[in-house]
Amino acid sequence: MIKSVDEINQKIKKKEAVILTAGEFKELAGKKSPDELSRKVDVVTTATFGPMCSSGAFINFGHSSPPMRYEKVSLNGVAAYGGIAAADAYIGATEENPASIEYGGAHVIEDLIAGKTVKLTASAKGTDCYPRKETVAEVRLEDVNEAFMFNSRNAYQNYAAATNSSARTMYTYMGTLLPGNGNVTYSTSGELSPLLNDPQLKSIGIGTGIFIGGAHGYIAWNGTQHFTGKERNSKGIPLGPAATISVIGNLKKMNTNFIRAAYYEKYGTTLFVGIGIPFPVTSAEVAKNLSVRNMDIETVLQDYGQPDRPVAGKFNYAQLMSGEIELAGRAFQTAPLSSISKAREICNILKERIADGEFLLSEPVSPLAQNKKMNKLKMV
Repeated sequence: MIKSVDEINQKIKKKEAVILTAGEFKELAGKKSPDELSRKVDVVTTATFGPMCSSGAFINFGHSSPPMRYEKVSLNGVAAYGGIAAADAYIGATEENPASIEYGGAHVIEDLIAGKTVKLTASAKGTDCYPRKETVAEVRLEDVNEAFMFNSRNAYQNYAAATNSSARTMYTYMGTLLPGNGNVTYSTSGELSPLLNDPQLKSIGIGTGIFIGGAHGYIAWNGTQHFTGKERNSKGIPLGPAATISVIGNLKKMNTNFIRAAYYEKYGTTLFVGIGIPFPVTSAEVAKNLSVRNMDIETVLQDYGQPDRPVAGKFNYAQLMSGEIELAGRAFQTAPLSSISKAREICNILKERIADGEFLLSEPVSPLAQNKKMNKLKMV
């Protein structure tokens, strides 16, 4: 180790730290060795902005008078989970309003962040300690006691690209897939994406401070569907879906520039989430990992037109981001679901916050889970 996180934080406080975005760092990496980079640069900011269905928010609305234990809860007609007692509820991004399926939990979350009023409807059986049975109220984010985003699976380390060989159009969480392999979609910011810059998950872990939706948040745990026992390429980067993170942050501090609701035709609602993670450049090994380029990051192309989604090919992100790939002598049009420009914007904002001393780095209190493999549901 050339320098510690504490030493880097001291430099940040003194405004002496050298902070680069992932894009800036990778340009410099073409001219200097990992050892030189680790001595010259202190922090590198990474980011991603894309659809992250496994997202939602806990909200405490405050007690009614007389008090009530919310059991069935809805916000603007979207069901929230009330089985956590009293005045708490959790609203998930993909829950839909039955009367208008293009509006879901993601839209409720965005509306709250935007300062809009949301209609709360709640009912309960009534108890001696919580006698009230019905509540209807208008709530705003600024009025609730507590509201924080808790997302169980965000920021995939890598993800498979998608195509469709069948004769019909398919409507999926990877977007609309045209028949006869009419298009290919992928979802990542590639070389800017946080976990792709830490392939062995050595720099980040539980307790790492992050940018989430414009707010300062933290990695709370490894994410659900966190698979680290994956096949890797020669650079040590997993091929296809791999590590994920559970993240938490203050909803009241978030910004709709980085939390956006969306509806995918005939699939449902989802939430676009902006996540940024700063990496302390503590060693040459860290610098080497942060030097990864799109041409070094490969993923598999899955055919959603077949029930078991077989692998149709393997491509790097330089190829996918070019707008066209070739497979079996045919050209395939490619398109991203994530936003590279938003990822760059987050990298720059995070860089500015660190430079201004508003965001210090935090060492993990525990590493993320390693050597985890995918378990299949046992059908009965």
